[in-house]
Amino acid sequence: MSPFPPIRRAAHLAVVAAILFTPLAFAQSLPVSYTITLASPAQHLVEVQITLPAGTPQRELQLPVWNALYQVRDFAQYVNWVRAKDRSGRELAVRVVSKSCWQIEDAAGGAVVDYRIYVDSPGPFGAQFNPHHAFFNLAQILMYPVDSRRAPMRVRFSHVPDTWRIATPLSQGADDQFEADDYDRLVDSPVEISGFRESDFDEAGGHFRVIVDADAADYNMESIVGELHKIVAAATSWMNDRPFDTYSFIYHFPHGPGGGGMEHSFSTAIDINAESLKSNLETLAGISAHEFFHLWNVKRIRPQTLEPVDYTKENYTRALWFSEGVTSTVDGIIQLRAGLLDEKQYLKRLGELIAELERRPAHLTQSAEESSLDAWLEGDAYYRRPERSISYYNKGELLGIMLDLAVREASHGQASLRDVFEWMNVNYAKKGKFFNDSEGVRQAAEAVSHSDLGGFFAKYVAGTEEIPWNDFLRSVGLRAQAITVSVADAGFLASRNFDGPMSVLAVTPGSDAERAGLQVGDVIVELQGKTAEQDARQELARLNPGDTLRLKVRGRRGAERELKWKIASRQEISYEIGDLDHVTDAQHARRAAWIQGEDQSTASGAGEAGTAARSGSQEQ
Repeated sequence: MSPFPPIRRAAHLAVVAAILFTPLAFAQSLPVSYTITLASPAQHLVEVQITLPAGTPQRELQLPVWNALYQVRDFAQYVNWVRAKDRSGRELAVRVVSKSCWQIEDAAGGAVVDYRIYVDSPGPFGAQFNPHHAFFNLAQILMYPVDSRRAPMRVRFSHVPDTWRIATPLSQGADDQFEADDYDRLVDSPVEISGFRESDFDEAGGHFRVIVDADAADYNMESIVGELHKIVAAATSWMNDRPFDTYSFIYHFPHGPGGGGMEHSFSTAIDINAESLKSNLETLAGISAHEFFHLWNVKRIRPQTLEPVDYTKENYTRALWFSEGVTSTVDGIIQLRAGLLDEKQYLKRLGELIAELERRPAHLTQSAEESSLDAWLEGDAYYRRPERSISYYNKGELLGIMLDLAVREASHGQASLRDVFEWMNVNYAKKGKFFNDSEGVRQAAEAVSHSDLGGFFAKYVAGTEEIPWNDFLRSVGLRAQAITVSVADAGFLASRNFDGPMSVLAVTPGSDAERAGLQVGDVIVELQGKTAEQDARQELARLNPGDTLRLKVRGRRGAERELKWKIASRQEISYEIGDLDHVTDAQHARRAAWIQGEDQSTASGAGEAGTAARSGSQEQ
């Protein structure tokens, strides 16, 4: 039986046809092709050609103003020139609409647009091309047609050196082209082009590529793959899900400044300083577990405020405490389940997290939600001062731990943070929906715990009330004890932006650092004779009172100078997490489940009951 009478149905089809074949819809359906030519590695210059299909006479091309970091970086600053021709080779007018948008005239029959762009931003948050390799976050070099952002995309790479290969999560089509359903999928797929080494493995039903571009003497591929096996198995079993067939880990281990990881839907790119990697393989486990879990939290379990992505301006959300901070909570759980952390190490880390938050006066004035909104200020040195801001990573990780304990307490151990994520995965990610920032997290936590958690979110997520650590830790037989310790005092405060150098934020008046000539705004180039890396703060923390500190710094005008002075000491509050005086059997049982990230019934052996509890929570 037809849903429309014959005459009305014909009219309906005519309307549908009119909608489907508007110029905009037509443009959205035809593929956009890119050719990226690796033209001049020594000059870091890449040439991009965009082939636009037929469409409207005027076409606008937008280069994103931000990508990978919550910081406007205006990649258009690196564009040298833009030119356009029609399919017959006739020159077309190119007009600058804004600092990152160009308009092509007379392009109804299609157009070929060429431009040259400088590409030399190292690290997982950047795009870099040099004689050693090319690594691209494609949003930083590829403009998109504003009217065809949802069109199929194709990209090919030209003038690739014979000894280099291409690694990317994009699917490869004919004629050496890589394909994506749309621009968003295209630029969510990093590209490594070099003589990298690769080691693949299968785990949890998925195929994993491990791509390493680094000096072979700086790492042990077998050790890396062994850790990744454990991380992948622990994470997929905890989520009871694997939303991919193939996933890529792309690693760089530079000798110069470098560090951090960037999540993508089907891959991650991670930089770790080579010296740091050699001295501490745990760094790789932590960041790999964090970025891998992002394939759920952020890439699929995603706040509505970040959708759709607006590449032309800041995208504000109150949910980074959850999307980033609670991902850190889970990377700890993953490492515990994988056997890469033990309980003692985990509790030591918890004490350090509490101390980090409590030492920042801003924890009394800036909430976790406000810190999320202010993420766009993180590139500014003053904003990073402890009296101005907290970290949504730090407080978010603590909130994730306390929320886990709150859900366990409210449900008598029958639900946990694991259930919260599984509920959100089923009710948001798998239904193509996005959650409503903190309110969406609260809804999930209340659904699995069957209790009112409004007070928790009002006080500690939206508000700035002090978190009563011991009220939460008591249920697992623990307490946080504040202790006064004597620590080394270098006489200054420094901080590092994600992809930038470590800079001096404050110098203690009257200190030896001030007398040595250290100034606010100085960039720390070397620490104790070594390049200042992402772990420079840990290097400083390892110094003892009386040690000599040697710095090479670069001033505001670019001149470098060497400074040295004796480390002083000061008193500081720290936190130790230890047992209560009398720990009951019930508290021991709750703790055992908590440390493994399991519901209490599952951890105690009642696997079917735990699975049923999670399944029930997902159906709320």
